[in-house]
Amino acid sequence: MNLIEISDFQAPELDVYARLTEAQLLNRFEPKKGMFIAESPKVILRALEAGCVPVSILAERSHIHGEAREAIDRCGDIPVYTAPLEVLTQLTGFQLTRGMLCAMMRPAIPELSRVLVGAKRVAVLEDVMNPTNLGAIFRSAAALGMDAVLLTSGCTDPLYRRCVRVSMGTVFQVPWAYVGEDWIGQLRELGFQTAAMALREDSLSVDDPALHRAERLVVVLGTEGDGLRDGTIAGCDYTVRIPMSHGVDSLNVAAASAVAFWELRAR
Repeated sequence: MNLIEISDFQAPELDVYARLTEAQLLNRFEPKKGMFIAESPKVILRALEAGCVPVSILAERSHIHGEAREAIDRCGDIPVYTAPLEVLTQLTGFQLTRGMLCAMMRPAIPELSRVLVGAKRVAVLEDVMNPTNLGAIFRSAAALGMDAVLLTSGCTDPLYRRCVRVSMGTVFQVPWAYVGEDWIGQLRELGFQTAAMALREDSLSVDDPALHRAERLVVVLGTEGDGLRDGTIAGCDYTVRIPMSHGVDSLNVAAASAVAFWELRAR
């Protein structure tokens, strides 16, 4: 284990954990050098299983030979920066990590066609910008039968630190890719029917038999607050609603995704 005791909080090796912004980590000008931060041993292990390449680790000293040991061993001979918790908390952002952070290289985003091979149920997210919501949707997609998640360019980055944490690492388990402007047409050519989740009077209930008969189905969810664009709803094959009770008009997009994924899963 390449253990390095922290003595200088300004050491450049710690910039990735304490001083670089999400935009700097993403590194749009040199994408192949982009990185992300994975938190907690479970999330780090899931990232490793997906083939992500670790760069360094920042771990609380008491976890090194305990909960974090398996993940550290799987990372090979990379730097493992450590100190007691009271020292580490002086570094911005260490408080919510369950004792361990890992800086990793960003994996290449796969082509859309590769992500959709064999897929029967797919989620499309249009401009979902809140990383907590996006992470929760990925977790529901993994647990409730979605084969892939597709994102428009207006969505937040699935490897944003909070998103990875909230997803519990399922962003590394569910295949995902970005779509272009004509994604409805592309998916239709591949044999998918599209179901726009929207509160419209002419919409189908989410448990309508017609939806379950679809061999390949896309569940389309929109941004927080405004929902899906009118053009997106008009272009989809179905408009679908989740019936509400007690005067509640709608669910948060993450909660709605869980209901829709479960009801519309392949059977």
